[in-house]
Amino acid sequence: MAQNLFISIILLKIWPSCTLFFKSDPLKIDEASGQYMYDEKGQAYLDCINNVCHVGHCHPTVVEAGCKQMHKLNTNSRFLHDNLVMLAQRLVETMPPSLCMVYFVNSGSEANDLALRLARHHTKGSEIITLERAYHGHVLSLIDLSTYKLNHITDGMHTKPDFVHIAECPDTYRGKYRDTDYPMKQLADLYVGSVNDIIGKIHAADKQVSCFIAESMQSCGGQILYPEGYLSKVFKSVRAAGAVNIADEVQVGFGRVGTHMWSFDAQGCLPDIVTIGKPMGNGHPIAAVVTTREIAASFSACGIEYFNTYGGNPVSCAIGLAVLDVIKNDKLMENALKVGKVMDAKLNELKSSHQLVGDVRGVGMFWGLDLVKDRTSREPATDEAAYVVKRAKENHVLLSRDGPHDNVIKFKAPMCFSVENAETLVEKLDLIFTEIAEGKMPQHSECKVANGKTYRRGAAPEWPKDLSLVLTQEKQTKVEKKNTRFN
Repeated sequence: MAQNLFISIILLKIWPSCTLFFKSDPLKIDEASGQYMYDEKGQAYLDCINNVCHVGHCHPTVVEAGCKQMHKLNTNSRFLHDNLVMLAQRLVETMPPSLCMVYFVNSGSEANDLALRLARHHTKGSEIITLERAYHGHVLSLIDLSTYKLNHITDGMHTKPDFVHIAECPDTYRGKYRDTDYPMKQLADLYVGSVNDIIGKIHAADKQVSCFIAESMQSCGGQILYPEGYLSKVFKSVRAAGAVNIADEVQVGFGRVGTHMWSFDAQGCLPDIVTIGKPMGNGHPIAAVVTTREIAASFSACGIEYFNTYGGNPVSCAIGLAVLDVIKNDKLMENALKVGKVMDAKLNELKSSHQLVGDVRGVGMFWGLDLVKDRTSREPATDEAAYVVKRAKENHVLLSRDGPHDNVIKFKAPMCFSVENAETLVEKLDLIFTEIAEGKMPQHSECKVANGKTYRRGAAPEWPKDLSLVLTQEKQTKVEKKNTRFN
């Protein structure tokens, strides 16, 4: 389908409020393999932003597992099936011993919503503590505590409920307490103090804390790595208050840090509930909640039967098992560790060469570049970040930007991303940063428009009389793609 027609359908018929990458000139992706995506013309793009296809796009082991099980059976989890039991066991084996009970769902949003229910039934508390800039999912219960989304609501129809309490984001570069003002060892305690203050206020109001929920590393909030000791100290305070800790590993788990399977493990923490999602199905909808036997028992005793039609179905579980196999057999955690070391060195070389780069932070396959107009004031370089993403796409590298000022360049590539890919990425960034330093970046308004066009409802192309004819013609003229499939 032609791109302009496709955009028309998106804007007029499907999701007018949803976000597209490169919205002014979006990509229509036709095929993908490994760490590469291909548009409708066969042009390859190096994918640096897809944390969904975790082990690589269309990995043959994962594809085969799904197809094979689909040929045999797919049904709901009210029936016994080996895949359900095997995947639960495999997941539990990657967790600390106390985390031994598994609930299967279809998405990270479902997982986090269920985690909140588990916490409330176990603690009998109503109050939730989360972090500034947090994002935990799209359902109503999670928008309530996702300031990443909540802060942008303009129609007044949704505001933060009184039972949600927002703690300071422990961002040592751009947060309330910064590395320029305090020693690193003190920063963790200062940010933990924000959580402790909230706990004190909740108890003073004669209310009970239900849970603290946070990503083990904050992704949408700007690729934030917490100061050493922060998460473990918060968990200790929350438990002392009679509440439970939820570690959201939806975007940062499954070996992305390189050293450990789960990011909370890399920080020496033991949560009470863990939510996992996106990477688990490598593009197929499957997610899970893992918790303790005690919390699961409290939920069972609440009187409400829990059932999820598609959660834990045989096909999804077959795919989940295959993903775990690939992580192990393809040594993807080891690859994340190796590539992460190269990224660390190369990105910091960029920082040394370009004043635009204010901060480099990350680990394994999780990195952020905080772009600034001035290193002293740390004024966010939002327009420059938009230009970097645009120019990278024109150089066939896919990046995105995030954070409260949209000035953080995000890297969260598939785990098969190679050292050579990392070197290519840094070379492209070096060229783009040089363009900006030499004054070649156009005004921001020019960055927002592609080919002199913006796609709005009123500007949509007319529908063809025979859509099937258009599709047939395009299929006949499609160019053959370069073969970079898994060996």
